[in-house]
Amino acid sequence: MSVGLVLAKYFNLPVVLNVRWISSGEGHFVLAPSPLSYIPVPGSGLTDKMNFIQRLKNIFFLGIIKFQQWVMVGPIYDEFCSKYIEGGCDIVSLLQQADIWLFRSDFVFDFPRPTMPNVVYIGGFQCKPAEPLPADLEKFVQSSGEHGVIIMTLGTLVNALPKDVADEIATVFSKMPQKVIWRHKGDRPSTLGNNTLIVDWMPQKDLLGHPQVKVFVAHGGTNGVQEAIYHGVPVLGIPLFFDQYDNLLRLQERGAGKIIQLADLNSHTFEEGLQELLHKSSYRQNIQRLSRLHKDKPMSPMDQAIFWIEYVIRHKGARHLISEAYKMPWYSYHSLDVLLLLLAALTVLLYSIYAVFRCVCCSRKRKTKTKQS
Repeated sequence: MSVGLVLAKYFNLPVVLNVRWISSGEGHFVLAPSPLSYIPVPGSGLTDKMNFIQRLKNIFFLGIIKFQQWVMVGPIYDEFCSKYIEGGCDIVSLLQQADIWLFRSDFVFDFPRPTMPNVVYIGGFQCKPAEPLPADLEKFVQSSGEHGVIIMTLGTLVNALPKDVADEIATVFSKMPQKVIWRHKGDRPSTLGNNTLIVDWMPQKDLLGHPQVKVFVAHGGTNGVQEAIYHGVPVLGIPLFFDQYDNLLRLQERGAGKIIQLADLNSHTFEEGLQELLHKSSYRQNIQRLSRLHKDKPMSPMDQAIFWIEYVIRHKGARHLISEAYKMPWYSYHSLDVLLLLLAALTVLLYSIYAVFRCVCCSRKRKTKTKQS
């Protein structure tokens, strides 16, 4: 939340950011050129393929974010800065001055977009090959036979869904031939079947890497989505808040997952979504293709992150990779001053042509009147 930036400024230290989100939204939007014609603003629910109306919506969403930053976020951080930094500071400028951005995303997951030389993509840095499951859990997984296993978790912030929704989900699970492992800490659903194991915690990465796991029912957090890509497991997404819908949208757009909005979640839609992911082979093929692309790199994301941290230590920063854009006023950054000068020159030129033309016309009229007289 930018406090580290103020600390680094106070001690005049180089900065490495481990980030995807910043105080005002997705980090790219303060760092790199972001043409709104094909780069969707987080929260807009759009992809990189937009028609005219969608591009209007995209601009509208960015306007809301900028307004919130200007009215709500900016003054808080500016006041905080003024307490510790002589002359105050601007949080966005401090972000733009960071030596290296370790960005928790990659272009297997995200839509292509312009970037900067000091951005290093480390999406999936926490992922690694699966380790053996505990004996009791392995026994349960193996008991699924040819049908396999479905796992479900909605992350650490959400322990349980409303009771009526949980009961409907449990009803669907009870009818499935697959075994189910469900992280659920609320009241035990009354419709729970014998094939469903309720747990308070699960070794998510190790389960996703198990060959018996067929579908991952998830909320769409960044880590879970990247782990699903790494292990090649299709995702049935139930987004709840923040970036989750946008994350799942990227999987859905690539044919590697399916979204069910919480407002539309019932036994019919949930069963339909599960059956589609289980029996339509394209979902598994697409997510496994993403997995192969994600892993096909000269260096792992974690090794890349370590290299660039040590690079900054060795060279006491990476100032040569930082654009001068952050020093420019907004009107210079967008070349509005140049455009204004060109428009003024064009106006003078057009007016001069008009004045000459008018003088010529007036002169001809006077000559004509003289001859007539």
